[in-house]
Amino acid sequence: MTKRAVAAATLAVAVGLPLAGTASAGPDDTPGTAGAATLTDTPEAARPAFYEPPATIPSTPGTIIRSEPAPLLLDPFNLSSSVVTATRIMYSSTDGEGTPIAVTGTVFVPKTPYVGASRRPFISYTAGTQGMGDSCAPSRQMESLVEYEGLGIARTVGRGYAVGVTDYQGLGTPGTHTYMMREAQGRASLDMARAVKNLEGSGMDAQTPIGLMGYSQGGGAAAAASELAASYAPELNIKGSAIGAPPADLAKVGANIDGTTYTLFALFATLGLATSEHIDPGTVFNAEGKELAGRVESACVFDLFSYANLDTSKYTVSGKKLGQLLTEEPFATAVGKQRIGKLKPNAPVQINHSIGDDVIPYGVGKQLGSDWCDKGSRVTFNAGVVPTHVGGMPGHIAKSMVFFEDRFAGRNQLSSCWRL
Repeated sequence: MTKRAVAAATLAVAVGLPLAGTASAGPDDTPGTAGAATLTDTPEAARPAFYEPPATIPSTPGTIIRSEPAPLLLDPFNLSSSVVTATRIMYSSTDGEGTPIAVTGTVFVPKTPYVGASRRPFISYTAGTQGMGDSCAPSRQMESLVEYEGLGIARTVGRGYAVGVTDYQGLGTPGTHTYMMREAQGRASLDMARAVKNLEGSGMDAQTPIGLMGYSQGGGAAAAASELAASYAPELNIKGSAIGAPPADLAKVGANIDGTTYTLFALFATLGLATSEHIDPGTVFNAEGKELAGRVESACVFDLFSYANLDTSKYTVSGKKLGQLLTEEPFATAVGKQRIGKLKPNAPVQINHSIGDDVIPYGVGKQLGSDWCDKGSRVTFNAGVVPTHVGGMPGHIAKSMVFFEDRFAGRNQLSSCWRL
């Protein structure tokens, strides 16, 4: 089996306009806007015209900029066009600073009637780590038959839910993907829900019950969305959030994975932080590190083993590992801003986390549950027994389906706060 195939299998268990204007590369470029350059000024591969943002992005979040039928190579989720409509969309959102950006994604609407206790629900589904390169975007991976999140997407669509999968900021569109950035990811998820209501033929409206769901990076995005919803999108009828292995504390996650099989994820996070918080990469990376960062900006999750077990201290100006740098300025403040658990979710939540998670420490997920309980949230916490980060994903999906059926039917949710 090739490295690419092994990585795909591993993470599956853990879918011409010219560039508008010119841009000077650097930390002030806004990903998801026309002509945005990457953090390292590394040229991006030519992207399909659909993914080029307009020169002016609508200021109302959730506005549909364009849409087209979603090409799903060989129907990878075993979903036929006779039973589901798949649409690729570009919609407006805002980044962590409130700047309008264009985000792409895919919407699935079943053609069969929903037989649950409510009207057809909608799930804003946030994907786990995809990578940094534009070709890694979920909507493009689906087209190429390599999107491991098909495992969860198929389950949600199969239960009759409408599902929207965001590509996040800068993933598919120009500029560097703001990987793991709390506000950008949370807003992209909430604005996907807004956009679906504006998508002709979706059948979704203001009364549609909504669920937020994600694992790993997607768990962080769903968790952030649940916290931001009350202030950012109070009109959404969110019934609950199913969150798996949430990276709620990036400092602890970074320290855990730096120099391991998952070093690539630490590099992704460092570049995401630098982009979002306007940190000059030249103050962090030495010459060899800049070359490495340039390659990472086009890497996908399937490149995991090419960057495994790197000694990141060899690539920094200070000679310190990335895990250590995340605890020091200029990163410390930036990392602190990404901490999830400081705000109360607007609806009940379920957290699923494997005790033997080797990527995101189990204690991080448990602490998030405790933080939310302290704020008066209703939290169900499920400790998985299947080891590894990869191994925890199937259990998360199965438990999420039960959780959403209860939430959409209006049934009470058991609280785990007494033991957190």
